[in-house]
Amino acid sequence: MSLKQVSGGSEVDERLAALITNSNAIQAVSSAIEGTIGPKGLDIMLVDRFGEVTITNDGVTILQQMDVNHPAAKMLINIAKAQQEEIGDGTTTATIMSGSLVSEGVSQVVRGVPVARVIEGIKKGINTACRVLKQKSIKINGVKDVVLEKIAYIAGREHKDIAQLVVEAAKLIGEEKLLESGFKLSDTVSALEGAENEVFMGIVLDKQPLNKQMPKEINDAKILIIDDALEPEGIGEEAMGTETGFKRYLELKEEFKQNLKKLVQLGVNVILVDRGVSDDAEEILTDAGVMVLQRVLSKDLEKVAEHTGARIIKRTGLKKPVEEMKNYIGKSDRVYEDEKLKQTRILGGKGKPMATILVGAATEEVVGERERIAKDAAASLQAAVRGGVVPGGGSIEIALALEVEKERKTTKGMAAYGMDCVISCLKRPLAQIVSNAGFNPLEKVEDVISAQIENNIDSIGINCDTGEIADMKELGVFDPTLVKLHAIKAAGEIAEAILRIDTIIKKRDDNKSPVKSGSHELRETIPEIDF
Repeated sequence: MSLKQVSGGSEVDERLAALITNSNAIQAVSSAIEGTIGPKGLDIMLVDRFGEVTITNDGVTILQQMDVNHPAAKMLINIAKAQQEEIGDGTTTATIMSGSLVSEGVSQVVRGVPVARVIEGIKKGINTACRVLKQKSIKINGVKDVVLEKIAYIAGREHKDIAQLVVEAAKLIGEEKLLESGFKLSDTVSALEGAENEVFMGIVLDKQPLNKQMPKEINDAKILIIDDALEPEGIGEEAMGTETGFKRYLELKEEFKQNLKKLVQLGVNVILVDRGVSDDAEEILTDAGVMVLQRVLSKDLEKVAEHTGARIIKRTGLKKPVEEMKNYIGKSDRVYEDEKLKQTRILGGKGKPMATILVGAATEEVVGERERIAKDAAASLQAAVRGGVVPGGGSIEIALALEVEKERKTTKGMAAYGMDCVISCLKRPLAQIVSNAGFNPLEKVEDVISAQIENNIDSIGINCDTGEIADMKELGVFDPTLVKLHAIKAAGEIAEAILRIDTIIKKRDDNKSPVKSGSHELRETIPEIDF
C-alpha cells in the first residue's frame, strides 16, 4: 500500500493527502493571526508589492489583505468575512478555533476514526456548546447598562476615548435603533486626520459644495435628494442632426430650467446628487443660493434620506406638480461645510435619529487603524445589545468545554472522538491569550479548569497582567454572546466542510484541449500552501 510521510514522523494512506494538505493550509492561516488575540496580542505588518505598509492586529483586515492561493485557506477566510459581515467582530477567535478544530479532526482521521464519525461528534459538540452558551448569556439592561462601556473598551483594544465615543453614540440613537434590522452602528464611524473626537446627531459627507459661490452654511435646510444626474434629458446624436430633434432638445432644456426654478420656489436650499450637475443647473442654483453636492455615494444618499425624512427622486421626477414635490423634501436644522476637514455635515434631521462617530487621528498613517478599532467597538456594543454578553478572556469557552465533556461521557461509539475535537477547540482561545501574555498555556488552562470546577463559577479565567486566577466578571471582561456563538458555529462549519473533502481535482482549462481519458493529470493533489 502506498504511504505518504506527514509531520510528526507518522505515515498515512496516500488517500488522506488532500485532507492533510487542506489541514495544513487552514493551520497556516490560523497561525498567522493567533499572536494578535487578547490584551497582550501583538500587531501584524502587511506589506504590498509597492512597499506600502499596514500595521494592525484586526483579524479580518489581516485575512482580507493576506495573499492566499490555497483553496482551503480561502474557505477559512470567507468564513471569517461572513462573521465580520454578520456580527462585525470576532474573526480572530473564529479563525483560531477553526484552525484548532480542523487540525484535531484530521488527527482523529489519521488515527483511524472514520470521517463520518468525527463529523457526527463535532456536530454534537458544537450544538451542545451553542445551546449552553445561550443559556449562560446575560441580557443587557438598555443602552445605559455599564457593561456596554466595558464591551466597547475591550473590543476597542483598550482605547478609552474610542469606547466613550461609541457608548455616547449608542445612547444618542437609543436601543430601538440598535435593534433595527439592517442598521449597523459601525457604519456611522468615520476617522479623519486632524479631526477632534466627536459624536453628534447627524451625518458627515466627504463632499463639498459644487463651487465657492454657493453658501457654506444653511439653517432650516430643505433637502432634495436626486439619485440621478442633474441635467436635461438627453437626445440621441442622430436625432440632434434633424430640425425636429434639435427643437426637442431646446424644449427639454427649457423644461429642465423651469423645473429648477420650481425647486427654488419650493424653498429647496440643499440638493444632493448621485451624479454630475450641468453648467446651466449650477448657474441657476448658485444664483438662487442653493448648496449643491454632486457625486454623493448611493449609501450616503440613503442615510441622508432616512435622517432628514426626504424621499429619493429620479431626474424625471422633477416634472411632478408642486404639491406632489413637497412630499419628497427632507428637513434638517443645519447643513454646513467644514472647510478644514473638507466635508459637509447635515445636523438635526427631522427623520430617524442618526449619530456620527468621528474619530480623530494625529497622522495619516494611523487613520485606518483608529477607524478599524472604532468599528470593532461599535459592532461589539451593538451585538451585546442584541444578544447579551458572556464572561470574556476565554473563560466562557472553558465552561463550554466542560459541558461538552459531560456530554461526551454519555456518547457511545466513535463519535465521542469528534466531541474530543470540540473540547480541544474550545480550550484554544484561552491557551493562546495566556501564551500571548507570556505564560505557560498548558498550566494556566488546567488552573482555570480546576478553579471553575471547584468553585462552580464559569467566569473564572486568567488575569493577563499577573497570570493569576481571576473572575472575569469582577474584572469587567465581557464578550458579546453573538460574537462567541457565530465563532463556534463558523468553526464547526469549516471543519465539516474540510473533513468532507476526499480528493482535490484540478479543473480543466476550457481554453486548452480536453484532458484525454486515463490521463494522470485528471487527479491531482495540491502539495504546497502558498501565501
